[in-house]
Amino acid sequence: MRKHFNTTGTCYSDEHYMVDIHRQLEQIKEMIDQGNYFCINRARQYGKTTTLSLLKNFLEDEYTIFSISFEGIGTTAYESDETLSYAFLCLLNDCLTYNEVKQASQPLKRLISDAVSNVTDGFSFIKLSRLISQICTASEKPVILFIDESDQAGNYNAFLEFLGMLRDKYLKRRERPTFWSVILASVYDIKNLKLKLRPQEAHQYNSPWNIAAEFDIDMNFSKNEIERMLLSYEEDCQTGMNVSLISRLLYDYTSGYPFLVSRLCKIIDEKLPGTKEYPDHHSAWSKDGFLTALRLLLSESNTLFDDMQKKLYDNPCLKKVLYELLYEGQTFLYNTDDRVLNIGEMFGYLKGDKGKVMVANRIFETRLYNLFISEEHIQSAIFTEGSKDRNLFIQDGQLNMRRILERFIVHFTDLYGQSNEAFIEKVGRKFFLFYLKPIINGTGNYYVEAQTRDEKRTDIIVDYLGKQS
Repeated sequence: MRKHFNTTGTCYSDEHYMVDIHRQLEQIKEMIDQGNYFCINRARQYGKTTTLSLLKNFLEDEYTIFSISFEGIGTTAYESDETLSYAFLCLLNDCLTYNEVKQASQPLKRLISDAVSNVTDGFSFIKLSRLISQICTASEKPVILFIDESDQAGNYNAFLEFLGMLRDKYLKRRERPTFWSVILASVYDIKNLKLKLRPQEAHQYNSPWNIAAEFDIDMNFSKNEIERMLLSYEEDCQTGMNVSLISRLLYDYTSGYPFLVSRLCKIIDEKLPGTKEYPDHHSAWSKDGFLTALRLLLSESNTLFDDMQKKLYDNPCLKKVLYELLYEGQTFLYNTDDRVLNIGEMFGYLKGDKGKVMVANRIFETRLYNLFISEEHIQSAIFTEGSKDRNLFIQDGQLNMRRILERFIVHFTDLYGQSNEAFIEKVGRKFFLFYLKPIINGTGNYYVEAQTRDEKRTDIIVDYLGKQS
């Protein structure tokens, strides 16, 4: 069985085509070597679980590593400190049972196994704290704890109390043995977990994890990293693709967002070859093939896009910021103290660029435009006119953008020509996209040049059947 591109679950180098994240692993190792506690909080499907898996392999000659997940342990585990302590203890024991801890000594194994077997009258955080010190004393190597999906526990006070216990041990680590490093992986950082429990302003930053070091490592793939992955693929498949071109396109549209890179590659590799337009892999791995894959990705329902819609529904202030940023050309200065912008960056939708807030990548931008259009187009007369005019603009299979602009001006003047200048400036871009959307729908893609989004001029790039205009 040949390797393939994977967008579900953990990636493994012997099964999947993967970007080599050695750069990221080295930087994370530096933090661990310093004994830091921290949280890898990145957006959904950013490769957090795969990163932990690779990090474990990268470090296990130097450390004793327990890698656990709070996903799927059930709500009863969070009923009290005793139930959570026992669940945590069982997770550690499972790591040993399945030989997942390379550096575990026999005394360490017996210590944990006996602790699980002898629990009869509850297992409090105090007992767990003592056991953690015993574990770290019995281990021949410094002990590291990975907790994946830690925000699965974010709605429970018992979990925050558990973090408080780890924090207390960290502060006393010179006198009482404890984990050398603890790494949480989640979408939410710990201060936002507190926010989920207590939405009042007075409590939102009262974090039990204020010992955590800042995690500012860039987890996006670079163009060169994407290129090296495609070179590995090309060695196996011999498609004859222009690796440099496809790598640049992947990076330009995704900004290196791991899921989006892998998803586009998977569509090109598995869905396009054998179709009428792309009879083989050579034709699929082309600029035309990439743009077709992009169109398919933007039109599909997947866990990332579904979660985006849910997040915007749950965070109307964030949705408003994105709407104003995209449709109205509003300028937002990059400020990590702004709660709404901070949440948008945490979810992966926003980023800072030269002191301003930007949408994180072109794909998210277009998906958001499409979402906003779908919510408003029924009430828009200009959308109806675009639907009527659709067949007027295709000549020899190509899009006549000049004619589209001319017809749009006619319709816009008829419909809104009596409006004031402020209204026209505010809604001009939105209404042009309303008009354009039904014309290119199903065949083309578009995006707005970020450099002109907050200016009076708006540059919209349209990809239609392999040609840009």
